Amino acid sequence: MSYKHLLNATAALVAVVAVPAAAFAQAAAGPQTQRSAAQATGRATTDAPAASQPQGTAWAVKQATTPGAAPAAGPAMARVTPHGDIVETLRTSGQFTTFLKAADATNLTPVLKGNQNLTVFAPTDAAFAAMPPGELQKLMANPDALQKVVTHHIINARVDSSKIKGAKGPVPSVAGNPIELDGTGEVLKADNADIVQPDVIASNGVLQVVDQVLTPGGMASAAAASGSGQAASATANAPASTTTTTTQTTETRSATPKPR
Repeated sequence: MSYKHLLNATAALVAVVAVPAAAFAQAAAGPQTQRSAAQATGRATTDAPAASQPQGTAWAVKQATTPGAAPAAGPAMARVTPHGDIVETLRTSGQFTTFLKAADATNLTPVLKGNQNLTVFAPTDAAFAAMPPGELQKLMANPDALQKVVTHHIINARVDSSKIKGAKGPVPSVAGNPIELDGTGEVLKADNADIVQPDVIASNGVLQVVDQVLTPGGMASAAAASGSGQAASATANAPASTTTTTTQTTETRSATPKPR
C-alpha cells in the first residue's frame, strides 16, 4: 500500500483500510542468519536466544561474527507480545503505563479498544521518562495538549513494517498532523524515534513500539539542528579573511620647461 492510499484512508478518520498484516520480519530471518553466521565464522551457531527475550537478527549476526565474543546481556525492554486488543496488549506488557494513563486522561482508551485497523506508535515508560524535566508534568496538567500528543501517535489504518520499509514520507495521524515515517535505513523510524519492536499484532490493529515520544516534525527539526551545528562549526573553524589595502603613492614631479 502506498503512502497515497494511507493518506486517503486517514483523511476521513472513519473509513479504515484493512490490509493483511505481514509476519514479524525477524521470524523469517532466523535460519538465514544462522547460515550466514556459519559461513562467516566457519562454525555452526547452535546457541538459541532465550525464549523470554529474543535478541533479534542484528544481535545474532554481531555475536556470530565477533570471534570470542561473550554473550551480551538481553535488551532492557522486554519483548511485547499480543494479548487481545491494543489496550490489553499494552497493559499486559507493563511497560506502557504512562501512555495508558495519558489515554485515560484524554478519554481515548475506548477508541484504542473499540476501533478497528489502527496503528499505534507506542512510547515506552522509558521514552516518557527521557522527556525534558517538567515536560511530562506540564502535559498531564493540560488535557488539550495531552490529547494532541496521544492522537499524534495514532494512524487510522494498519501500517505494518512492510509498508514502511524502503519508503519515506508523511502519513497523517489522528491529530491531523503527519507522522514522518522513514524505512530507508537499517532502523525504521517514526518522526524522531526508532521503532524498537515493529509489528505487534493486536486484535484491532498494529503496535509499533518506539523509544521516544513522537515529536511532530521531529526528523526535520533534527536535520535542521544538525545542519545548523555543522554550519556554526564550519564558521568557527574558518580562517579569518585578511584584507590587504595597498596604498599607492604618486609622486608629482615638476617638469622643466624646455627653452625655446
